[in-house]
Amino acid sequence: MSVQVWTWIMVAITFGIYIGIAIWSRAGSTKEFYVAGGGVSPLANGMATAADWMSAASFISMAGIISFAGYDGAVYLMGWTGGYVLLALLLAPYLRKFGKFTVPDFIGERYYSKTARVVAVVCALIVSFTYVAGQMRGVGIVFSRFLEVDINTGVVVGMIIVLFYAVLGGMKGITYTQVAQYCVLIFAFMVPAIFISIQMTGNPVPQLGFGGTLSDGTYLLDKLDGLSTELGFAEYTNGSKSLVDVFAITLALMVGTAGLPHVIVRFFTVKRVRDARKSAGLALLFIAILYTTAPAVAVFARTNLIETVSNKEYATMPEWFTKWEETGLISFDDKNGNGTIQYLADPAINELTVNRDIMVLANPEIADLPAWVIALVAAGGLAAALSTAAGLLLVISSAVSHDLIKNVFKPNISEKGELIAARTAAFVAVVIAGYFGINPPGFVAAVVALAFGLAAASFFPAIILGIFYKKMNSKGAITGMIVGILLMLFYMLKFKFGIFDGGKAAVAGLKDSWWFGISPEGFGTIAMIVNFIVALVVNKFTEEPPQDVQEIVENIRIPSGAGEASHH
Repeated sequence: MSVQVWTWIMVAITFGIYIGIAIWSRAGSTKEFYVAGGGVSPLANGMATAADWMSAASFISMAGIISFAGYDGAVYLMGWTGGYVLLALLLAPYLRKFGKFTVPDFIGERYYSKTARVVAVVCALIVSFTYVAGQMRGVGIVFSRFLEVDINTGVVVGMIIVLFYAVLGGMKGITYTQVAQYCVLIFAFMVPAIFISIQMTGNPVPQLGFGGTLSDGTYLLDKLDGLSTELGFAEYTNGSKSLVDVFAITLALMVGTAGLPHVIVRFFTVKRVRDARKSAGLALLFIAILYTTAPAVAVFARTNLIETVSNKEYATMPEWFTKWEETGLISFDDKNGNGTIQYLADPAINELTVNRDIMVLANPEIADLPAWVIALVAAGGLAAALSTAAGLLLVISSAVSHDLIKNVFKPNISEKGELIAARTAAFVAVVIAGYFGINPPGFVAAVVALAFGLAAASFFPAIILGIFYKKMNSKGAITGMIVGILLMLFYMLKFKFGIFDGGKAAVAGLKDSWWFGISPEGFGTIAMIVNFIVALVVNKFTEEPPQDVQEIVENIRIPSGAGEASHH
């Protein structure tokens, strides 16, 4: 059977499962819609959190970035994994104890102000839309190659599917579909990695194969360094980013994680605080399986790609090459007319352009694995993108229906009215996300990295100060959030999209004009520090928060069950 037939079968089976689960677990109340009724087991929640967390950026794009950036790509691994640990230890249990469903809900209550709530909703929407755009793009890429349709058609098909189970099932439907998606996603990532590891190094564990030797006795990484330098690229195992920028990007990704609304919501779907901690630990384990394999996949893919295409006759290229050419994500421009592919670092004579987002998806094809494995990877990429997209849509819809409509504009709206509002908001959100998927601002992981920068710049200081500093007042928090997100947006628009100076700064050559030598992906760190400073300075010159709020904050920090004996 051909790859396309296998793909149709795999995608049909997995989608059938997701949609079946969505119908079986329809949400009947707003509590089920927002937090799945709060009765999910730690194991299921751990898997769902992992699927929510590992988006198209983790599955499709991260190994792709590492395979092109080499050592420099490690910042994504460190930032995203470290951020998850920070979230699980520092924030999740306290937010869970505060008992608010959403980040804007926490900020609105903790800072006792409608203005704070509205500012938080706006920040949540900006972060979620930036993030969801990357997911929709990932869906489009997978569909366009394996179902052989246009990328834009792929995005539309993805929109319809996400809409179906996010709007129907709410958090309850999403939680159980995410458990299924995690299983598909991890299986799809590991099977080809194990196959290729055996093929190249004879070791079935990709993490060990990564540092292993090839059949001729050379180390895999030495071989790749050699191949890279022959073509004029930097050595794979050497980095070119400045230490300041590496630090800034890693920190921005870490604290951005801790402010990501769709992951925080997951800790409210379990019964007790203890379960929240348990599911955080399990999720970390499930995430680590993929994250420790990604660098190995990147090296296998890069080595195979160079050996398959460099200085080979275009006419003899295998079938996968022409299939990917049709999607426009890989292109060959015969500059010297000799019919061989020159793949070189020098843009003047390089004839091959490869989109980084295809590396994981094309990897099994380049290594000539069986058709069913290739199809499995396609299903896994879709599972990763759809699970995160669904989680984000829920954040967008609850921010609008719960935080804006119910808590600001129409406090006495009925439960049924609120559920309708949530579903309508999800629908509108999918349409906007689809638009961004068709007109994307950059490749998947870069867009996602910007979303983390925005979360770091706006939410992180407000949440940390809200939990650990009882004298923090609303004026300080609001001013900090506004200044932080505006600064980050300004920097992003200026240096990523070249809006403020006629498009000049977006040109790669103008890195010299970056402030402090920090890239837009890492600038969230600076914006976050500014947010902290502004918040604390404003706080110093305005009145203290009310006594009852200070008492609530003291209470959140006492672990549940402690200190009860002293009251008798």
